[in-house]
Amino acid sequence: MDWALQITDLSQGTFLALVAITFVAGIVRGFSGFALSALVMASAATFLAPVLLIPILWFLEMSASLMMARAGIKDADRGVAMLLVAGSVIGWPLGLWLTLSMQVDTSRAVALSIIVVLAVLQLGKVRIPGLPSKAGTLTPGILAGIGSGLAHVGGMVIALYVLSLGSAARSMRGTLVLFLFASGFFSLFIQLGFGTMTTTAAARGLLLIPPTLLGVWLGTKLFIPRWESYYKPFCLSLLIGLASLGLIRTQIV
Repeated sequence: MDWALQITDLSQGTFLALVAITFVAGIVRGFSGFALSALVMASAATFLAPVLLIPILWFLEMSASLMMARAGIKDADRGVAMLLVAGSVIGWPLGLWLTLSMQVDTSRAVALSIIVVLAVLQLGKVRIPGLPSKAGTLTPGILAGIGSGLAHVGGMVIALYVLSLGSAARSMRGTLVLFLFASGFFSLFIQLGFGTMTTTAAARGLLLIPPTLLGVWLGTKLFIPRWESYYKPFCLSLLIGLASLGLIRTQIV
């Protein structure tokens, strides 16, 4: 334990809290297919700055995406996914610049507010008009990149986009998986350029991969098809509750 605390530069309480949070977030990702980063951000941003969580979440999302990539990418709409990735590459630096420009309390409030808004929009099944065009595809990609740079919730933006397209469920899931994997590759270099992906951040992310993947594996085992329609509303409601509590706490402290 001591060596883990030393290389991550975290207190024992913070490290164990992150292990527990990433394990639970992995379970949610395993049975619902989304919300890993959003759940970690909503839970951990109250005690760790968003800019410190973003590089950690890169490792967790990439490892989870690798588990799902083989089964999902073959069903993706690759043309749409690549346009979304191109937009994300444009938006990521802007989002990260905004995060670095803010005070920690402000960036925390912004990150939690974004999670609440996106979760409410998904829970309400809000559809975005005017998307079947190149510009209509590139724009959500840019917004996803900004959301990722601010709170690592680009996947939730893209989930809203694919929901609005009304595509087949397998194609929607595959497109989302391909986007997360490909945009993650490019975002690594953006984070290196901004200096947020440090050796300490990498150590934190790598050590949190095992509990995350254990949670993902357990979540897939807990998945019960007849309850599928309840998973997404439950996860979105959980995100709204956690992020709202975090916002209240930031205003009180």
